[in-house]
Amino acid sequence: MFDKVLIANRGEIALRIHRACREMGIHTVAVHSVADEDAMHVRLADESVCIGPAPSAESYLNIPAIIAAAEITGVDAIHPGYGFLSENDKFSEIVEEHNIVFIGPSAEHIRLMGDKISAKETVKKLGIPVVPGSDGEIRDIKEAMKIAKDIGYPVIVKAAAGGGGRGMKVVHNEQELQKAVSTAKQEARAAFGDDAVYLEKFLTLPRHIELQIIADKHGNAVHLGERDCSLQRRHQKVLEEAPSPALNASEREKIGEVVRKAVQGLGYVGAGTIEFLYENGEFYFIEMNTRLQVEHPVTEMITGIDLVREQIRVAAGLPLSFKQEDISFSGHAIECRINAEDPFTFAPSPGRIGDYHTPGGLGVRVDSALYSGYSIPPYYDSMIAKLIVHGKTRNECLMRLRRALEEYVIDGIKTTIPLHQRLIRESDFVNGAYDIHWLENFLNTMDK
Repeated sequence: MFDKVLIANRGEIALRIHRACREMGIHTVAVHSVADEDAMHVRLADESVCIGPAPSAESYLNIPAIIAAAEITGVDAIHPGYGFLSENDKFSEIVEEHNIVFIGPSAEHIRLMGDKISAKETVKKLGIPVVPGSDGEIRDIKEAMKIAKDIGYPVIVKAAAGGGGRGMKVVHNEQELQKAVSTAKQEARAAFGDDAVYLEKFLTLPRHIELQIIADKHGNAVHLGERDCSLQRRHQKVLEEAPSPALNASEREKIGEVVRKAVQGLGYVGAGTIEFLYENGEFYFIEMNTRLQVEHPVTEMITGIDLVREQIRVAAGLPLSFKQEDISFSGHAIECRINAEDPFTFAPSPGRIGDYHTPGGLGVRVDSALYSGYSIPPYYDSMIAKLIVHGKTRNECLMRLRRALEEYVIDGIKTTIPLHQRLIRESDFVNGAYDIHWLENFLNTMDK
């Protein structure tokens, strides 16, 4: 097992990793920007190293500075968390070249799944269902028109190297297609330095369902059930729950086994998430995230498995501490992402935290690095906390979540807590009758 791990991240996920390491008897090294010198993970880590100015490009994305910090402190491994460098294949390679273990999959698998076209081609061969569309990059508009005619409108044009909604265009007829392809290519080139785009059937009312997997270096792979991440604003998740209210046990077992075998066939090592669109009882592959997800706690709550601990064990060469038949799902869990934003205009709201009180009680978990007096810097993602609640049933979970949101006090800034309080009382959400477009429609019609 590792003696010392460098945490190449910040905020709640850095603190989450620190806690897992501490419980395993592993020393931690925190890296931080000038803006994060008072951050909680920096205060609690065994050692800390400042790696640059506030902007991410000069600190948390500064590979030479992170490697230098790792060498100076003599760490055995680096955990990238999520975001920043977590899916950067070059960073993974550089870490390994310096005889330091990267706590994540191989650079090869990061690279393979980072390209949406190669990822789709790969999982299709492994038996995972995909959305009908082009077999690869669209070469010209004539090819796009033929494919769109074959699969039927509406279709969606996507950037091969994309994410976060950039380089994505929905097209409803042939007249719109040429402009959409041209615009998507321009956006993709500007955002990712790669203008390759592909085309898929656009599903009208799908849900966003993702399956958590983890695999070790000994050929063992398991799935830990699904999460429903359909409540999204501008392609960014707002609330997640597990299990999905849309699936039955048979569907869950069937897609879980398909994914488990595919991951095993791929030779993948580490934690990952296979994401699908789900409509009319059918699953369609979107992408694979080769890292820990923001919403991993809901899976932990219903399985009792510490995913970060297992990530570290697997990276150290140990076998998974459980088999597929050992995993059972208990109750229901929901996670609310709490952002430092106006709850209705979504304008950023960085600033100094005044009174701070977290909810508690049975089945309530808060993942956050906030504390009273902490100043939230304006340079990074606005998510400042995750409230995760577990109950024996979905209804019990909802009632507990209502209570927990009422207890949560974050003074000094605006947060999205009031938005979550409204969302979880909406009849469509209470009944589990929502899709990936529901939240956008709700926000457009909501009385603010």
